Amino acid sequence: MARATNSPASRKRRKKVLKYAKGYFGNKSRLFRYANDAVKHAWQHAYIARRKKKSDMRALWIVRLNAACREAGISYSRFMEGLKAAQIELDRRVLSNLAIEDAAAFAQLVKQAQDALKAKAASTAAAKA
Repeated sequence: MARATNSPASRKRRKKVLKYAKGYFGNKSRLFRYANDAVKHAWQHAYIARRKKKSDMRALWIVRLNAACREAGISYSRFMEGLKAAQIELDRRVLSNLAIEDAAAFAQLVKQAQDALKAKAASTAAAKA
C-alpha cells in the first residue's frame, strides 16, 4: 500500500508559492525549491522595510523642516527647542506639511519659537543672578 501524501494540499501550497514568485528571474520563478527560498527572503525584506519606512519618513520630515527653518533664520534644533518651550506639541509630519503648504503659518510658529527661546533665556539669566 502506498503512503498518503495529501497531494491536493501539497500542490496547492506549491502553486501558491510559485504564484508569489511570479516575475522573479530564472529558476526562482519556475522551480518550487528555489521559489520558496526567494519568496521567504523577499517577505523578510518586506517586513523589515515596513518598519524602516517609518524612520525614513521621519528623516525626510526633519530634512524638510531644517531647510524651512534655515530660510527663516533659525536652526532646526533651536526651532524644536523653542516649540517645546512654547508648549506647542505638533509632530514633525504636521510641521513639515505646514512648512511646504502654508509658509505664513510656519513663519508664525518660528516667531513663537523664537519668543519662547528669548523668554527661556531671560528666565535662566534671572535665576542665575
